[in-house]
Amino acid sequence: MSRQFKAVSIRQLRALAALAETGSITAAANRLHLTQPAVTLQLRNLQSLADIPLIQRRSDGMQLTDAGLEVLALCERIEAAISACETSLDMIAGKTAGRISIGAVSTAKYFVPFAISSFLKRHPKIDVRLSIGNRQDIGAALRGYDLDIAIMGRPPVDLDVETHLIGDHPHVIIAPTAHRLARKQDIALAELADETFLTREPGSGTRSLMEQLFGNAGIRPNIGMEMASNETIKQAVIAGLGMAFLSAHTVATELDERRLVILDVVGLPVVRQWFVVTRKDKVLLPPARAMLDFLKAEASHFLPRTDRRMRLTRPSTRGKRD
Repeated sequence: MSRQFKAVSIRQLRALAALAETGSITAAANRLHLTQPAVTLQLRNLQSLADIPLIQRRSDGMQLTDAGLEVLALCERIEAAISACETSLDMIAGKTAGRISIGAVSTAKYFVPFAISSFLKRHPKIDVRLSIGNRQDIGAALRGYDLDIAIMGRPPVDLDVETHLIGDHPHVIIAPTAHRLARKQDIALAELADETFLTREPGSGTRSLMEQLFGNAGIRPNIGMEMASNETIKQAVIAGLGMAFLSAHTVATELDERRLVILDVVGLPVVRQWFVVTRKDKVLLPPARAMLDFLKAEASHFLPRTDRRMRLTRPSTRGKRD
């Protein structure tokens, strides 16, 4: 790459980012509220500075080359740094107490809002933005510097991150209360080979863990339907459409109301862990640092409690969480 690349401008980078998102000069110009010649000039100058092809023309539009993707990653890092600086300047000017961007895998939504609520009672002027998605979604947001903090079960292996253990995360097999195996003890996994399983979508950590469990036992489960929501899966199980392998932290209410049962399967629950995850190369401003410290110290108290029979209770809202 040319040494002249140090002269790259934010306008040139934003032109490339708009092109990558829209696929055409016209759409990129509309996105940036510029003329087409202006965007073309920015891209031409950027490619001249890089001294290597950044854009590949195709019959269906324009696509970034590997070099272009590398420059796009630079743009994402710069935009994140600008956003962080803006927040810092606002704090210095006394305009706001700051913003925090948190991402959580969908299963964590059963306890993360309680933790955020408790934090905001101590820091009411902080703006917390919570994004919920599957493991792939949250990992992508971390890669794009969109998150200050992520809460997930398996941190990305392709990022340099810091992880802080929250606590255990048990996974169980649930069934309707009237299921023939509901009261049976020591059920072998092989006895479930002919059962219909309702599952999360590919990319979900729960789905991957289920496939690993059955794969290690040499069993191919009978998949009935794929659903992107734990809530939908639970309702489908209650309706008798099948059984499911889910996080035990998602079924507290249904167990209390005796609408679901946890099957006593040998080798279950499968226990994983919850982690608070941050990128090592992302600077956390004081609000995000305060949230990170809070989660490291307090998050375990918001996990649904389990007893030896895997009956769950919802987290209390009293005591140290107030």
